[in-house]
Amino acid sequence: MAAPARRPHCTRLVLLCALLGMLWEARARQIHYSVPEETEKGYTVGNISKDLGLEPRELAERGVRIISKGKTQFFSLSPRSGCLVTAGRIDREELCAQSAPCLLSFKVLVEDRVKLYGVEVEVIDINDNAPKFEAENLVVKISEIAAPGARYPLPEAVDPDVGINSLQSYQLSPNRHFSLHLQTGDDGTINPELVLERTLDREEEPSHHLVLTASDGGDPRRSSTALIQVIVLDTNDNAPVFDQPVYRVKVLENVAPGTLLLTVRASDPDEGANGKVTYKFRKINEKQSLLFHLHENTGEITVAKTLDYEECSLYEMEIQAEDGGGLKGRTKVVVTVEDVNDNRPEVTITSLFSPVREDAPPGTVIVLFNAHDQDSGKNGQVVCSIQENPSFKLENSVDDYYRLLTAQILDREKASEYNITVTATDRGTPSMSTEVHITLYVADINDNPPAFSQTSYSVYLPENNPRGTSIFSVSAHDPDENENAKVTYSLVENTIQGAPLSSYISINSDTGVLYALQSFDYEQFQNLQMQVKASDSGHPPLSSNVSLSVFLLDQNDNAPKILYPSLPTDGSTGVELAPRSAEAGYLVTKVVAVDEDSGQNAWLSYRLLKASEPGLFTVGLRSGEVRTARALLERDALKQSLVVAVQDHGQPPLSATVTLTVAVADSIPDILADLGSISTPADPDSDITLYLVVAVAVVSCVFLLFVLVLLALRLRRWHASSLLQDAIGGSTGVPTSHIVGVHGVQTFLQTYSQEFSLTPDSGKSHLIFPQPNYADTLISQESCGKSEPLCSSVESKFPIDDTPLVPQAPPNTDWRFSQAQRPGTSGSQNGDETGTWPNNQFDTEMLQAMILASASEAADGSSTLGGGAGTMGLSARYGPQFTLQHVPDYRQNVYIPGSNATLTNAAGKRDGKAPAGGNGNKKKSGKKEKK
Repeated sequence: MAAPARRPHCTRLVLLCALLGMLWEARARQIHYSVPEETEKGYTVGNISKDLGLEPRELAERGVRIISKGKTQFFSLSPRSGCLVTAGRIDREELCAQSAPCLLSFKVLVEDRVKLYGVEVEVIDINDNAPKFEAENLVVKISEIAAPGARYPLPEAVDPDVGINSLQSYQLSPNRHFSLHLQTGDDGTINPELVLERTLDREEEPSHHLVLTASDGGDPRRSSTALIQVIVLDTNDNAPVFDQPVYRVKVLENVAPGTLLLTVRASDPDEGANGKVTYKFRKINEKQSLLFHLHENTGEITVAKTLDYEECSLYEMEIQAEDGGGLKGRTKVVVTVEDVNDNRPEVTITSLFSPVREDAPPGTVIVLFNAHDQDSGKNGQVVCSIQENPSFKLENSVDDYYRLLTAQILDREKASEYNITVTATDRGTPSMSTEVHITLYVADINDNPPAFSQTSYSVYLPENNPRGTSIFSVSAHDPDENENAKVTYSLVENTIQGAPLSSYISINSDTGVLYALQSFDYEQFQNLQMQVKASDSGHPPLSSNVSLSVFLLDQNDNAPKILYPSLPTDGSTGVELAPRSAEAGYLVTKVVAVDEDSGQNAWLSYRLLKASEPGLFTVGLRSGEVRTARALLERDALKQSLVVAVQDHGQPPLSATVTLTVAVADSIPDILADLGSISTPADPDSDITLYLVVAVAVVSCVFLLFVLVLLALRLRRWHASSLLQDAIGGSTGVPTSHIVGVHGVQTFLQTYSQEFSLTPDSGKSHLIFPQPNYADTLISQESCGKSEPLCSSVESKFPIDDTPLVPQAPPNTDWRFSQAQRPGTSGSQNGDETGTWPNNQFDTEMLQAMILASASEAADGSSTLGGGAGTMGLSARYGPQFTLQHVPDYRQNVYIPGSNATLTNAAGKRDGKAPAGGNGNKKKSGKKEKK
């Protein structure tokens, strides 16, 4: 039975120890200091750093600061000494009035620990106030019939100090009629009373003067005096008496000024003036006297100004009633102010940790704030909340302190700042609330690499680009900010054909623009593959790559290369054989060419540029096959020279030429035999050609002289007419047709031209002038500029004895005419626009005659169409671009003197066939060709 009885006792002992431990811990966190009032600023209250277990320098490092609810800050922290010091003068009477002890409470926050410590500072009173009477002069009226022992209340002195420093005693100056009696109330106040010791006699002494001294117990002692004049009155033996010794009333703090609180009443049984009672405040402080109003005659107490429960909830005052005889009565009035919910909650942000890193873990403290309400009871109870936000949560920390925490990891790229609204609501009816808006910024971390807009890029670049050409521009975006979003570009190291990529391509690290460091050749490589790297400037830096393909576009930068026939290395000319028995379409050889370009730039076409025997051979446009256009005849020359042009289809087109020598024979021995049997015949036309050239030169000079003389005469006549006009003051009335000027001469020149015809078989040459057109004649400045004795208005360059009359100069492009400018029939031919064409009918017919003459020169092995002596400089005259296929057939216009026949096509002569077209009577000239 003893063990069960002992067990409850042990349980109670353990609970008592736990309770004592909790009280000790709470007491340990509460720090107490004391400080005398009226100390100067900076007075050391206590070593708070030591009490907190910190070094003085750690106060600032750990964010230790004072948090107080009031508007006035009485204390501060000294970072140098680590002590709690006064922030200014502290007046205990102003703070606590008569309350003892006077305690000032506040909190000390250690911010890095997020801990609060309560601090209480007791303000110790000093004797800095002397007792003071409300009125220094007091008149006391006493009836002469007053019996000895009657007591009369005297004014009390007020000392705001407390304890020993407060009012302790009163002393009355010596007087045989009066003495002083001190009465101590329930609250410890001392009330002086004047006691009548002897009967007064107004006729003997109508008034008495007394001095009342009030003293405190401080060191040094302080005191004050009041002068009392006692006036002896006639008989008035009843003093006013109040209905209640204490009047109590409750009032709401929001009552309007002028509201009646209560009415005090005092009765006096005396009559007349001795029974008339008046009321006034006897004991009231200065603040209370402004809040309440007492009607002097009726005793009604009303509210003079708005009451505030938060400033004072209880008012005590004494009211005195005095009759006309000077007798007084007093009562006490207690006014209790009841609280109403008239104050909104106040939110004070103690700590704000902004910006917060976006990688802060959940539960990170962002804001520490205090929410309080000056009201009391439920009106002062505050509840805080935030709008629904999954990223944050609110917790109640200590008392009325709250913490705002992160509920999840933040992402600055989704939300760089948050506007959080904290709502503080009291529990009053109706409730009142306050909203505080907190802006929280999220600090960026480098958690996003740069991102390109595409997964890969393709660039098309024409080859032969200039060095430094801008190829392409890449761009990457980094959703981070500041340095974390600053993107730099670079190329991933790679090699192309054994060389580093940086020798081909460079990139601007800031803009991402790629530049070509070389001029690329499509024939060397067709594309470049590379990786572009975009890196940000964060720590650590993040990067991403994108593939870039540069495709080269082919340009027509390579001329065709002829592979066959290839040029011999010994300097000789290759010879192709064509049997004399070859029919039309016989494949003589094939020109093989290639172009290093691709596509249309490598599409080749072949054409016959020049031939010693026009119309004898053809070249396949696409195949390059050289075939006979007709059957070979006995009169065809043994050696045929062909110039084949190979041209691509690029823009602009490029071309190459090759010269083919075709030997017309069945075998090599036949070629040697034919060459030995050929004899050089005398040229019967050499003298005729010389005479013809001389005649043309003479006629041209005569014509030019005639034109000059005619021009001189016209100029002279015009000059004379001008002088005549000046003499008579004008040329009015002279017909315009009588004045012939330069324009008339030009018209004459344009209506005159000359034309001649010749054949190698003619015995002599004839000059004819059939309706000339001088506008179609081009004067060769090149030939007239030489020192020859003969110079005419036409390009007369006839060969004499198979040698050119004058040295041939390179082709002059200045005298080329466009297709529309070419006169006569030659201008209507579809020739090459850029080629060198005959300029008029005379040149064309002369050229045709020379072509016929070259047929007879093919027998001797010394003449070639490429510009030898027998070709009369055709190559130099018309250039490599001139093709005989474009030459119009003007041989039908060649007139042979003494005959009504015209020249026909050379092939027609050899075949004994008539030409396809002609004019006049047509005769075969086969016999003349054989001769």
